[in-house]
Amino acid sequence: MTGTYENGIYREGDVRLSDLSGRRRLPIGRDGFAAAVQGSVVVDKSLLIADVLDSSAAVTLFCRPRRFGKSLNMTMLKSFFEIPPASDPNAEDAAYLFEGLSIWDADGGRYREHQGAYPVIYISFNPVKKQNWEDAKNALRQLIVWEYIRHGYLSDSSELNEQERAYFDRVAGWEATDGDIESSLINLTRLLFRHHGRRPVVLIDEYDAPVMAARDNGYYDEMVSFLKGWLTAALKDGGQALAFACLTGVQRISKESIFSDLNNLVVNTSLNTKYDERYGFTEDEVRALANYLGQAAHFPEMRQWYDGYRFGSVDVYNPWSVLNYFDNDCECAPYWGNTSSNAPIAAMVRGGDARLMRKVYGLLNAGGSVEAALDLSVVFGDLDARPEALWSLLYLAGYLTTDDTEQPNSKDVVRRLRIPNLEIASLYRSEIIDRFAQIAGGRDCLIDLHRALVDGDADALAEELEGVLLNAASCYDLTSENSYHMLLVGLLFGATGYGNPVSNREAGRGRFDIRLAPERAGLPAITLELKFERDADAERLEALAAEALAQIEARAYDAEAAGSSAGSLRYGIAFSGKSLAVATGRRSL
Repeated sequence: MTGTYENGIYREGDVRLSDLSGRRRLPIGRDGFAAAVQGSVVVDKSLLIADVLDSSAAVTLFCRPRRFGKSLNMTMLKSFFEIPPASDPNAEDAAYLFEGLSIWDADGGRYREHQGAYPVIYISFNPVKKQNWEDAKNALRQLIVWEYIRHGYLSDSSELNEQERAYFDRVAGWEATDGDIESSLINLTRLLFRHHGRRPVVLIDEYDAPVMAARDNGYYDEMVSFLKGWLTAALKDGGQALAFACLTGVQRISKESIFSDLNNLVVNTSLNTKYDERYGFTEDEVRALANYLGQAAHFPEMRQWYDGYRFGSVDVYNPWSVLNYFDNDCECAPYWGNTSSNAPIAAMVRGGDARLMRKVYGLLNAGGSVEAALDLSVVFGDLDARPEALWSLLYLAGYLTTDDTEQPNSKDVVRRLRIPNLEIASLYRSEIIDRFAQIAGGRDCLIDLHRALVDGDADALAEELEGVLLNAASCYDLTSENSYHMLLVGLLFGATGYGNPVSNREAGRGRFDIRLAPERAGLPAITLELKFERDADAERLEALAAEALAQIEARAYDAEAAGSSAGSLRYGIAFSGKSLAVATGRRSL
């Protein structure tokens, strides 16, 4: 270790890690702050508390990708601010969880007076992912009722009148009408304020989870209508009964009718510099964590795989992946990608036309990027009517990032978007391979195609490609050389021993069409040049394939690949409709 460990706190520079148990266990899957701090190592993000208290915003919505610490931060706010409810058997004075963290010492300790000083309403909507409105409504009802039960002491409060206690008892007793439930949030804030004489804090985690489920399952209007009334009444009360509120989610749904009446809502996204260090791990935090765990030697590898995000002005690591990397003996794997279906990438890759796929392939090239304006107030239905909304949704979901974070609220700034790191690149690659394995007739057929290519077997390669053209190539309509080019690039992803295919790069005395570079000794570099002509017969296709092969030689497209220990393979491939011809040659060392 290069820092110091004392009283359960490891300090290295400005970074603090809490490890009260001293066992160096990692909080895998523990979104609850109290449990995480009591039993594992937690990176100190407690200055978020100071940020929230110092903010002039009555309501703040934090939008970050999944697994970037939103729930842990929300439960941290709950632990810090909450007066322990007398009726909650799990409630406790949580001051000891924060002693030694940055918030405890910040500004001479002035924030300590807010610890344990507010009634808190905390609800996570993550469980409300149902296939129909009735089930979703019941799930919402249960979450609300259980939060009432957690504050069950209100049933006997002498500060409430008879009617208020009767209302509370109906909700907490599972006898609430639909009207009771619709007004339950604003009413609970009022009852808590009346009892405590202190305005409550409202914390809503994963507020957009039920909306996404509703859109996918056909009850979107019902869900939006409920949430609009339920949230707006409580959050737009002019400070009468609310201290402040924080919400988290992946999507920013500010254009939706949910928040149409909330003019006191401040939205904070990954483009904003405010709060930019509070979600995800900074470089210094990851380095301190690696040192504390005795894994400093693995830091460069981890940076390539899990760094690369830019939040505001800060470079950020994916915290879920970093923790799982350490917990799995520093084995590189797409841990974040394995926590969901990666539906945004899958939908893009499986439904993308040749133009879109060219952009996707370009993203996977070294230094690859896409230029697009980001509208972070996109609504879920926008993708159907506005294809350009795809880039904004991918950014919000964490599959793309940008270093161009100036003017964060502008929808007109064109930003250079890129894939953050090797982990996310592997997710794109996996989805591409899955799609083109289906196009090829299955993974075995794709492997056979790759084998024929690497072996220099022109006849076998022609046979495999012809099968693709005859059975499954209509996805690009095959109307131009670009259509065949994009199809072939997709088919070449996942070739064993090779990196991702690269296309249209300058080399020699021109630009080659496609190249595969080997990543291990004994494999040849492969260069492919394509030709297309409408209504060409077999003889003409053979002539065009020979012409393409000769072009590789004449323009020295593979001169820089001569360093490969197995030499260089050259392919000239000519297409017309669903017919083709393949010519091959080899350049030896």
